[in-house]
Amino acid sequence: MTEPLLVDRTDAVVTLTLNRPTAMNSLDVALKEALRDTLAELEADRSCRAVVLAGAGGSFSAGQDLREHVQTLESADADPLGTVRAHYNPIAARLANLPKPVIAAVRGMAAGAGASLAFLADFRIGGPKTRFLMAFAGVGLAADTGASWTLPRLVGHAKAVELLMLAEPVGAEDACRLGLLTRLVDDDEQVLPAAQELAARLAAGPTVAYGAIKRQLSIADAGTLADALAAEAQAQEICGATADHRAATMAFVNKQKPVFEGR
Repeated sequence: MTEPLLVDRTDAVVTLTLNRPTAMNSLDVALKEALRDTLAELEADRSCRAVVLAGAGGSFSAGQDLREHVQTLESADADPLGTVRAHYNPIAARLANLPKPVIAAVRGMAAGAGASLAFLADFRIGGPKTRFLMAFAGVGLAADTGASWTLPRLVGHAKAVELLMLAEPVGAEDACRLGLLTRLVDDDEQVLPAAQELAARLAAGPTVAYGAIKRQLSIADAGTLADALAAEAQAQEICGATADHRAATMAFVNKQKPVFEGR
């Protein structure tokens, strides 16, 4: 049986590949459970210092597997949208709060929950064929997998309303202009290598500080200046006690290049 999620480790970088290419990497229960559980494992894995999220074949992810969803809708005993609480919410929380950088390698189409997954990453790399589609309204649903939280932060409230309600595809250049993509490469074949190169760079950096930066921004986005200042003070206490901070400070004083160990 083909594994729905491929896990590849190269040094401190872990690449997670959604592996249902014949179904545009649509998210069925097996894939959602594998992604949810693997992210939980990586959160506590100190040997992993950066994560790349990719899709097999020519697509990132078409979102929810609607064929499976139809079967659920037609089942009298099933909860058709129970997957939001059982799968999508935990996955979104894990991705957003993972205390290490996450880079999405977005080749081809990212639709619905697939696009939402990409928006939860800290960086998104795309190519000429990259497309985003907030497809939820097209099947009579509202946003999920964190899109109502991430999308306004990336493009602003008004544009988020437009993308979610009109459900029109956004091409690569517009996605880059809007901030849906961090970087646009010239060749789709270079999307994953570019994402992994960035991940390797980040994996060699101060992992604890990166996790603290993510927490700071999350608190500041939703809070007051006082909340942000309190979060900054707490973060600096944590980072200031790391071996990375002390080693890097000494390296700076001695005019040397710092070497970070992620602790």
